[in-house]
Amino acid sequence: MNTVQNHPATQNVKNTMSNGQHTGPVAENIKNQSAKTSSEFRNLADSRTPPNNSAASGQPLTHYHSFFYNLLSWENPRATSLSFLTTVLFIFAARYLPVLRWTFKVLYITLGITAAAELGGKMVFSQGLASSFRPKKYYTIPRETLEASLEDVEQLINFFVIEFQRILFAEKPAHTVAAFLASFLSYWLIKFTPIWGLSLIAVSLVYLGPLVYMSNKELIDHHLENATNVVNAQATQVKDLAGHHTSRAYETTKAYAGDYTSKAQSYIGNARGPTSPKGAKTGAESGAASGPGSAPAYQSTDFPHAPKQEPVSGVTSHQEQYEKSPFGGQAETTTS
Repeated sequence: MNTVQNHPATQNVKNTMSNGQHTGPVAENIKNQSAKTSSEFRNLADSRTPPNNSAASGQPLTHYHSFFYNLLSWENPRATSLSFLTTVLFIFAARYLPVLRWTFKVLYITLGITAAAELGGKMVFSQGLASSFRPKKYYTIPRETLEASLEDVEQLINFFVIEFQRILFAEKPAHTVAAFLASFLSYWLIKFTPIWGLSLIAVSLVYLGPLVYMSNKELIDHHLENATNVVNAQATQVKDLAGHHTSRAYETTKAYAGDYTSKAQSYIGNARGPTSPKGAKTGAESGAASGPGSAPAYQSTDFPHAPKQEPVSGVTSHQEQYEKSPFGGQAETTTS
């Protein structure tokens, strides 16, 4: 018995219990991890300062830009891990636990006990028990605390508003492309994925995406650079090809325009000039034969010959008169 009591391990446990200190390796590790976690949470809280850079419009950014950058960049891994785990647990609790129902249950039990104690105290002791614990002054939120909280909420809302506009107006094209892919996938996933599942996927991507990138930064940057070079080469080729086809189309259009212009000028010149030499000569002769103000000159051949016999009876039409006449309706030749 004395041997067990005098053993070094027994003496160590007795000294630990008597001193009230937990100096074992497990307890020491827990203590160190707790101190490091507290330090990281303090660093995360201290990071809530406005960043030095500003938006493309020149507007200053909010202190939540620094806070979320510090949180999602895993500069404080313990604090980021705990926040990620807390968010995931909250999603599962909202999905599987009737939190709202439990809230109403706690509320009605508390109010029921309070009402019963008050009525029972008045019936038995002529004084309500609940009212006896009533404070002299009800608690109120200080104005400074309320203003600080409202200012903090304002900064948080402006963070989301500014970031949405920066993505919408492509301040950083990579972020705009990532947001496009996320919204496109969400559009299709929402058809068969519940809201809590979609929220879990979004939270996992937001927290684990930067961690995967920083763990494989060199490899990812190398592939991104290769992809950028390929895209730039294809864009340059398409641009050159489009310029070549544009120049060819311009030259073809210019040639057709010149051809049509020369043809139009030729047609206009022919329309303005004399139609035929014969017509021009006849006009000149007629102008010379009949001067201005004089009657036109006519010849005998311009008029038909007069009939030289009496009309035949029984014939009514001019054609029959012509056929019955010995001269065929023409003037007979003069005889001596």
